[in-house]
Amino acid sequence: MKKDYHLALLHFVHMLINTDNRIDDREMDLILKIKKEEGIDDASFLEFSRSIAHINHQDIFNRGLKLLNNCTEDEKLCAFVYLFQLAEADTSISMKETRLLISALKAANVDFNDVDITNSLAAGGVKNIVKLPRN
Repeated sequence: MKKDYHLALLHFVHMLINTDNRIDDREMDLILKIKKEEGIDDASFLEFSRSIAHINHQDIFNRGLKLLNNCTEDEKLCAFVYLFQLAEADTSISMKETRLLISALKAANVDFNDVDITNSLAAGGVKNIVKLPRN
């Protein structure tokens, strides 16, 4: 379901960008690119922002994971490609970002090698590699 995919992606993007308590311009550019490529409208983004305003990081992680586990394998793979690109956007991946990504990969049962290969091939955009259905 596309809505679960969008919300799962937003949960993990939020967690990832907040690990170092700053949003680099390159990260912001990539977030806007993800939002555009995935067709995440402003209303969904605002709804998501309001839904996490008063919950802790562990609950955001758990909610994101539950949504991600409702997604197809291709959607999961696509989400992690975006997340790894986002982690690399500011040219350094912190230990906190690494731990978050590894924990999420394990919890979602996604193989890092699949993400790495897909990420390597995704120079033309994630959508060109992982074919997601359009709703």
